[in-house]
This record gives sequence, structure tokens and C-alpha cells, in this order.
Amino acid sequence: MKLPSRAVALAAAAGLAAAPLMMASPAQAAAGTNSLGDVLLADTVEGQPSFDKKGGDFDILTAAVLAVLGDNADSSVKVLLDGTTTLTAFLPTDAAFERTGGDLGITAKNEANLTGKLVDALGLSNIEQILLYHVAPGVKINANAVADSDGAKLDMANGQTVGVNVTNDGIFLKDKNQDVANAKVVVTDINKGNKQIAHAINRVLLPTLPA
Repeated sequence: MKLPSRAVALAAAAGLAAAPLMMASPAQAAAGTNSLGDVLLADTVEGQPSFDKKGGDFDILTAAVLAVLGDNADSSVKVLLDGTTTLTAFLPTDAAFERTGGDLGITAKNEANLTGKLVDALGLSNIEQILLYHVAPGVKINANAVADSDGAKLDMANGQTVGVNVTNDGIFLKDKNQDVANAKVVVTDINKGNKQIAHAINRVLLPTLPA
């Protein structure tokens, strides 16, 4: 699988504004414009994912975003590269992809191999829908707000919802797949102070995909 360069990915950022779910507050309006794409691309080498053995970073997610944008520069996934657009994203770590790959019966010898196998098994159109299922457009939900959202349903960029379940064991997200464990929030407030904020999760959220 050939991934596009950093320059190509960044060029895809122009012109997309997600439909807001609510009006941004004055605090949001004053927030910085460092995008989550900038966060992901900061851990690349010459525009390519650095694929390592660190389960807590986002190499596979970065590769998936670049692959989708390389296939379709106008994909709605490019909102992640537009720091002027408010959103909250839940970012699966590399370990999350490995865990979910195992749930789907996909195993691999390393992160790069797993990325290729996931793209081959699911196809880029489904990868795109999965990525959009991790983005709540138009809202900035910090760690405290997520923790106070037990029972809420978040409207995601693919048109489906994710449920929030807060327990003594942590914050969990309920996707459309009832056969595997729910994703748990493991790191909060990534890119804090900007219009785009994220929380890392330990499993990939799986939407209902077209047959």
C-alpha cells in the first residue's frame, strides 16, 4: 500500500467545514487552530508513518488517514486537517488496531503489515466510514465533559451514533458491534487548547457498514 506524502495530505485540508451540532462557545471561538492532522503527522518520517513497536501511539491511524486521502482528496476525513473546524475525535492507538484486528480474525507480524491487511480486508471506502465514526463534528468535548456524559449518544461524522458509558472503571464508548468489548478512553485532552480535541481509545469503534 502506497501512502501519499505529507504535502499531499495537508493540501487536502482546504475547503471542508463540518456541519455543526451546536453553536461554538466564545471559549471555543478563541481556541487555537492546530489540527489533529498536525498531531498525527508530527510522528511521521518524510510524510510516512514511522511504524514502530509503541502500542500507545497512532501510526496505524495516521496510515489509514493518509491512505483514504490519497485515494480521495475530497474525503470528509480531511476535516482532521482543518484546525479551524471544531470537532472531538476518539483516536485508536496502535494497540487498539491490533486488538480490533484480532477481534476480526486479522493478525499481522507488525504495524505496517496490519495496516495493509486491514485495508485489504475492509476496503478504503469502509476504512473511511470507520474513521468518520471516530469524529464528533461541531463540538469540543473535553475530559470533564466526557466524564459527565454517562448515557449520552454522540452524533458522529458518518451519520451514526456512539454511546457513552461512565463507570468506576473508566469511560467507555459503545459502538454498533455488540460482539466485542467496548472501547475505553485511555488518554484525554490531546491537542488541548485548540478547536480540535481528541481522546485516545484502546479499541477501534466499529459502525454498521454497507453490505
